[in-house]
Amino acid sequence: MNYRRIGFVLLIGWVFFTACGTGKYAQQTIAGRPARYAPEQLKDDIRLLKTILEANHPSLYWYTPKDTLDNYFATAINSITDSLTEFQFRNRVAWVISKIRCGHTSVRFSKAYSKRLRNVRAAQFPLLLKTWGDSIIVMGSAFKNDSIFKRGTVITSINGYGNRQLLDSMFQFISTDGYSDNFKSQLCSFNFAGYYYNAYGPSEKYLVGYIDAAGAEQTALIKQYKPPVRDSTAKQDSLAKKEVPAQPVKRQEKPSPSILAKRSLTIDTANSTAYMRLATFSNARLRRFFRRSFKTLRQQNIQNLVIDLRENGGGNIGNSINLQKYLSATPFRVADTVAAPSRNLKYKKYLHPAWIYWFAMHFTGRRDDDGRIHYRWYERHLFSPKEKNHFNGQVYLVQGGYTFSAATMLVSGLKGQPNVTVVGEETGGGSYGNSAVYLPEITLPNSRIRVTMPVYRVVINEKAIGTKGRGILPDVSTPPSSLAIRQNIDPKMQMVLRMIKEKNKTHLAGKE
Repeated sequence: MNYRRIGFVLLIGWVFFTACGTGKYAQQTIAGRPARYAPEQLKDDIRLLKTILEANHPSLYWYTPKDTLDNYFATAINSITDSLTEFQFRNRVAWVISKIRCGHTSVRFSKAYSKRLRNVRAAQFPLLLKTWGDSIIVMGSAFKNDSIFKRGTVITSINGYGNRQLLDSMFQFISTDGYSDNFKSQLCSFNFAGYYYNAYGPSEKYLVGYIDAAGAEQTALIKQYKPPVRDSTAKQDSLAKKEVPAQPVKRQEKPSPSILAKRSLTIDTANSTAYMRLATFSNARLRRFFRRSFKTLRQQNIQNLVIDLRENGGGNIGNSINLQKYLSATPFRVADTVAAPSRNLKYKKYLHPAWIYWFAMHFTGRRDDDGRIHYRWYERHLFSPKEKNHFNGQVYLVQGGYTFSAATMLVSGLKGQPNVTVVGEETGGGSYGNSAVYLPEITLPNSRIRVTMPVYRVVINEKAIGTKGRGILPDVSTPPSSLAIRQNIDPKMQMVLRMIKEKNKTHLAGKE
C-alpha cells in the first residue's frame, strides 16, 4: 500500500463526511422533521441517554469516575439554552460520549439526516491533511495545480490556531479506547475537513500557516472548495441505455471490486514474501479468502507473510479467530474476560434490535460468581491452530492508529510469538481491553440521534494491566514523516522489506 492510494481513499471519505460542511444545510428540514429542536426536548434526550447507559453499559466508569462523568452530562445539558439543529445537537452528544473513553460507544445522525447527507455537495475545507502527534501534513489539494500546498507541505496553523490547539479541539468529538489519541489522529486524517467544521464552524476563507521550500514559515489565504453539482439526469439516461440481458447473469468467479477493496493478496517470489492487505474483518468473504491464500502460500513455499492491518477497524471476531488459527503456534483463547452487567437489557424500546441481542445473551451468556454475565465460549474455549496449510514462516503485522477492535485482538494474540514481528504505530484499539461484542443502537426519541452502545466488557490480556488505556505498541516503531509523504513512499513497508532482506542474508550466510 502506498501513500498515493491512501490519499485517494481518504479523499473519498473526506468528501462524503464533510457533506455537512455548511451551516446552511444544518438549518434545513429533513424528511419532514423540524429543522430545530426545542431545548427541553434535547435535554430530555440527554437525560434518557445517561439513564440507558447507566443501566446497560459494561464499562461506563472504566476510565472516568462517576462523579466526573455526571458533571460532563450536566455540562452538556446546561449548555442547551436555545433550540438546536440536529447537527449542533449531535456535536453536544458526541462531546459528552467521548468522555467515556470507549471507542465502541459512538454517535451517529438520525437515519433521515444521514440519508439526506448522501446527496449533499457542500463547500468544504480544501486541503486533505494527515495528522500524527503535533504534525499536520498536506496529502493533497482539491484545487488542481496548487502551487503552494503541495504533497508533503508542513502545516503550522489554520486561521490563527496552532496545530496542537486545532487537534485538541477536533479530538473532543471522537470516541476512542482509553487515551489512545493515535486513533483520533487517524480519524482526523480521514475526515479533517469534517472535524475542523465540528470544532470551528464554516469559513469562506482560511489563513493557513505552512513551511515553504526554504524552511521559512509563511501564510497563505485559500478559499473553500465547492464540489461540482452531480448531474442526476445524465446518470438516469445512462441507466436507461443499458440493455437487459436475455439470460440470467451467472455469478462472477472473481471477487467484485468492493470485495477486493477490503482484502487482497500479492506475492513477491523474488523475496519469497506474500503481502496480505485486510481493511476489515467483516463482509469480505474472508474464510474462503484465508483458505485459498494459505493454500497458495504452502504451494509456493512462501517464507514471509506481511499482513497490513492499518485500515482495519475490526469487524467479525470469528474472522479474526479464523486468521489467527493459520498463524498461532499454540492453542489460544480470545480473551481473559468477556462480561456484561446483565443479560436483560433495560429500556429495550429505545434499543435496536433489542430482541436479537436479548436472545443472543440468553443463549451464549452465563452468570458467574461475580454476578456478571460471562461469554464463556470466548473466555474458556481453546482454539486449536489449523494443521492444514498452517503458516510457519516469518509473520510481519503492520499496524497503525486505525487498527481497532477485532484487529487489535489479532495483534494481541500473536504479539510475542517468536516468528511474529509487529511494525508501525500504536493501535487505536486498547491493549488491555475494550467494550464490544454486541453493539445495539440507542435511538433518542426526540432528535432521533443514534448512539452505539457495547454490551460486553472485554479484557483481552489481564497481564497488560500496566498499559490500560493505551493501544498495543509495535515491536519496531515506524512513524509517518513529511519526507515520506512528499516522496510518496511507505516507510512501514520499507522497514518490513529491509528486515526481510536482512533475514534472508543472514539465512544464506548461515548455510555457507
